[in-house]
Amino acid sequence: MKRYAIIGLGGRSSFFYTALAKDFQSTSLIVGFCDTNQTRMNLANEHLASLSYPSAPIPTYPAFNFEKMISETKPDEVIITTMDRTHDIYIIKALELGCNVITEKPMTIDEVRCKAIIDAVERTGKQVRVTFNYRYAPHNTKVFELLGEGAIGQVNSIHFEWALNTSHGADYFRRWHRDKRNAGGLLVHKSTHHFDLINFWLRSHPVSVVAQGGLMFYGRENAEKRGVTEFYTRAHGSEVAKKDPFALHLEEHEQLRRMYLEAEHEDSYHRDQSVFGDGISIEDTMGVLVKYASGAILTYSLVAYAPWEGFRAVFNGSKGRLELDVVEASYVNSGGEQGAEGALEKCTVTLRPLFEKPREIEVVGGLGGHGGGDPVLLNDLFGEDVGEDRFGRAADHIDGARSILTGIAANRSLRTEGVVWVKDVLDLKH
Repeated sequence: MKRYAIIGLGGRSSFFYTALAKDFQSTSLIVGFCDTNQTRMNLANEHLASLSYPSAPIPTYPAFNFEKMISETKPDEVIITTMDRTHDIYIIKALELGCNVITEKPMTIDEVRCKAIIDAVERTGKQVRVTFNYRYAPHNTKVFELLGEGAIGQVNSIHFEWALNTSHGADYFRRWHRDKRNAGGLLVHKSTHHFDLINFWLRSHPVSVVAQGGLMFYGRENAEKRGVTEFYTRAHGSEVAKKDPFALHLEEHEQLRRMYLEAEHEDSYHRDQSVFGDGISIEDTMGVLVKYASGAILTYSLVAYAPWEGFRAVFNGSKGRLELDVVEASYVNSGGEQGAEGALEKCTVTLRPLFEKPREIEVVGGLGGHGGGDPVLLNDLFGEDVGEDRFGRAADHIDGARSILTGIAANRSLRTEGVVWVKDVLDLKH
């Protein structure tokens, strides 16, 4: 039985501790919670008690006692769901204290932190898993399988468009993600999913990157240009916010109210900031051109204010074309049932061979969050007698590095307005 400790008890952590408590009691034991906020740790314990988890309440530790938690609770693995800019701190400490690590994406936010994690893995001999749940979604796995079978021959180009809507997309501009120092912007925090999928599908890695983008919709200046005259800092207690369809009213969502509004007295973190306020330093509109070691080129688009949620990926090859169209359920992080976050609403996979009629490819499954990937990922992480995955979907620290390096290089390209060679950012030599 493996022992697990969790650092970071915000919205994403419940995905892991709920699964461990409900579905994997025979293979796992939660031994420690660690966070900067005691209220959130208490809420997590309350949730475990409601599930009749036999080990509840879990011992809690303030973040500055992370090493003490490891020493006293002796976990085999540490699950890291903290703010992105702190991932490297806890990954490296956990590795050095003899633990394997499961970390939320992105693994970290810049090349310096990335290199430090890679060095720590090599120095300690311990393992890091990055939880790329989209690899496990049945339609994404099917694309991997089709491309590997040569269904369209050599893949020469990919167009990948991801649309975040005015609920999910807007949510990044209410939270700590709105400050690029915390998460590297959406090209790192969110696009790490998408760039990892491309690496996974192509069985390749990025060589060069050029990007354009900016803050074109959210933020006060853009709102003023559209004629908005009334503003607010946060939704709670604001009369102006009551008229704003983008406002998030924490008091209307029990989970958000208890996790954030009632925890503010400890850390002054406001979860409901105005998306049209000042202080936003991330982009909401991005275009990226990437060249891969395989020779393929990617054109990538991400917008965070679309009227729908989902993505389109088109692969052009020497023998035809493969098209993937996905519509996902809209959501606000931790605003409802977590299993419904990013749940699949519609999916079509179309194969168009040269000189033949197109045909739709059947995809089996797809239930659960993130296109059906969440439950498959969880079983791969925590399940009993998990055999070898013929698709190789488990992502290690090198996969984590390769996915963020596309975004890190894109951020550098935004600053320099030029082509960035990935090896000049960080040469993995793997």
